[in-house]
Amino acid sequence: MHTLGNTTPSLGYILALDLGTTGNRAFVFNADGKIVGQAYKELTQYYPQPGWLEHDPQQIWQDTCWVMQTAIRNAHIVPSAIAALGLTVQRETCLIWDKTTGKPLHRAIVWQDRRTAPLCHQLQEQGYANEIYDRTGLIIDAYFSATKFRWLLDKFTDVDLNNVLAGTIDTWVLWNLTGGIHATDHSNASRTMLMNLKTCEWDENLLELFQIPAHILPQIQPSLGVFGVTDATLLGAEIPITAILGDQQAALFGHGCDRPGLMKCTYGTGSFLVAHTGDQIVRSHHQLISTVAWTQANLRGTLDVGYALEGSMFTSGACIQWLRDRLKLIKTAAESEAMANQVKDNGGVYFVPAFSGLGAPYWDMSARGAFFGITASVQPEHLVRAVLEAIAYQVLEVVQAINASSSTPVGRLTVDGGACENNFLMQFQADVLGIPVERKVMRDTTVQGAAFAAGLAVGFWQSYEALVQQRQIERVFEPGSDTPLSNFATWQKAVKRTLAWEE
Repeated sequence: MHTLGNTTPSLGYILALDLGTTGNRAFVFNADGKIVGQAYKELTQYYPQPGWLEHDPQQIWQDTCWVMQTAIRNAHIVPSAIAALGLTVQRETCLIWDKTTGKPLHRAIVWQDRRTAPLCHQLQEQGYANEIYDRTGLIIDAYFSATKFRWLLDKFTDVDLNNVLAGTIDTWVLWNLTGGIHATDHSNASRTMLMNLKTCEWDENLLELFQIPAHILPQIQPSLGVFGVTDATLLGAEIPITAILGDQQAALFGHGCDRPGLMKCTYGTGSFLVAHTGDQIVRSHHQLISTVAWTQANLRGTLDVGYALEGSMFTSGACIQWLRDRLKLIKTAAESEAMANQVKDNGGVYFVPAFSGLGAPYWDMSARGAFFGITASVQPEHLVRAVLEAIAYQVLEVVQAINASSSTPVGRLTVDGGACENNFLMQFQADVLGIPVERKVMRDTTVQGAAFAAGLAVGFWQSYEALVQQRQIERVFEPGSDTPLSNFATWQKAVKRTLAWEE
């Protein structure tokens, strides 16, 4: 891991932003890598139609300003003491905006949104699946940004495209932070279905296929490197922005998974299991996607690229949120653990969390969620337990796919994300996987990864290895009870019954 500077570790601070699906956070880290100030603001979710999900880009930007200012105030520091800013964001969510007024033309279309599924089916029927997978490492799916950009451009055909900019959330926020720099990093660009995984540049064939003009897209830059400085009027100081990463890649970086054989699973809105594959693009025959982990310019002036293999499961923590906010079976997410422990098993109930279709290893945009096996004896506790078990079964499927794609089987799973707080879920996960599940003291690994990357890029910290080694393990869940995998087979049978539901 090279640094961009040779300064000795300073007494300053690193500001890190984590702009997620359900909310926006800012954290201030000191030179010891400890959090000294933070702030959070929940983000409004808009559901204009079933299967559609939008965010207000103006709210994201306003909330970003608020959480930055509040975190700095809570840390009791002056903005000029901040050495660098790292940014990590929800991936694939994208928007277009007017570069003169700075106003978005439409709300951002969120990664979970399914409105472009018909266009994806059309591309599959036209035989583009292999070419798109070869060029991008991705499966044709409404999850990725390309079809969302196309939908937005089709909606605003009368707009002068010379005045339009497009990008993912990192691009939008960077543009606002810097007063007009239009850039992204390779980890986010690799999720658009428009970047060539081998050249790490926008792919001309795909731009032509999706009819997206190259000039509206951001410049792609290394994940660790100088993107610009914040406008001094925002925080009262010009702060260098030195790292941008997609959220799952930031978590991978924060866990120290920087070489083959190391992987993590983030239990957030969705579950994302990511394995580093070194400088090689590893292709899976089990519907996993190949993606960029992160990039950095080396001392020779060329690009060091780290790749990864990922299993994306769209609905995970969102199921628990659904139990709380929609079904009202629980008042808090933490209650799900207690309820699951009140029954000895799932009562024969199985849940399929296909609220936004199914990701890996099915990639079925038309699947929908369902409970199976409900009888008159079923209680709310059984439903809650079935939801938690389903989260673990999804991860088991992806671990099996990664093991089938790799010569080294997974020996340990490192976890983060909100739902990893649930001890029942983590123990059940260890039991069904048959391997230890490791949970760190610091749960916010995503934002920690963004902070580490930003600090290393300016020489604020010298050693990536030292940063990673100082992270403390809070608990290791050892596989204990022999959870029958016949239950897993029954769950898979339930999944198959939800496939192609919308068709």
